[in-house]
Amino acid sequence: MSSPRGHTGSRSGGIGRFLALGLAFACAGMTGGCFQPLYGNVSTDTYGAAPPIRTALASVQVEEIEAPNGTPEARMGVEVRNALIFGLTGGAGQLPPNYKLKINLVGQRQNVIVDVTTARADMEIYGLDATYSLIEIGTNKVVLTGRAFARQSYDIPGQQQRFARARGERDAQNRASTIIAEQIKSRLASYFVAGG
Repeated sequence: MSSPRGHTGSRSGGIGRFLALGLAFACAGMTGGCFQPLYGNVSTDTYGAAPPIRTALASVQVEEIEAPNGTPEARMGVEVRNALIFGLTGGAGQLPPNYKLKINLVGQRQNVIVDVTTARADMEIYGLDATYSLIEIGTNKVVLTGRAFARQSYDIPGQQQRFARARGERDAQNRASTIIAEQIKSRLASYFVAGG
């Protein structure tokens, strides 16, 4: 047998859950206008004084990445710089610069899996580390510093294929360069969204 009191308690519990759900939807509706896409054309300032993110990113001048000629870092420096310029401007051309971005790259290769019979590597990891600083041109002041890193693995499919290791390493370097450029671009966008 069920008691009337137990029946009433379950009805009030259902009403409480309904009210809590309604309160959650009301809060979600009120805060819905507070969010904006990171790379949208909306101004970052409530009063419209700050430029949109796309404009701020397009005003960043990416300096040439210095590395000794003929090294993998020199080639990857060009890759990172080109990817950043395209990522910041969207291919539309650069605006007059308000900031300059300086980047330093360091690459390294590690053996991960070594064949026990031949003592030769079967798999390696290429690591690329970047340190960067964003400098405001008007004041020559460093406004942002950061680090980015990428680790990419590649196989060496047997010792009979002479160029497999070189091709695998180059592909890993290209992937690492793309990742570094994306990380730096995202960090710059976050900086501009936060209002500098």
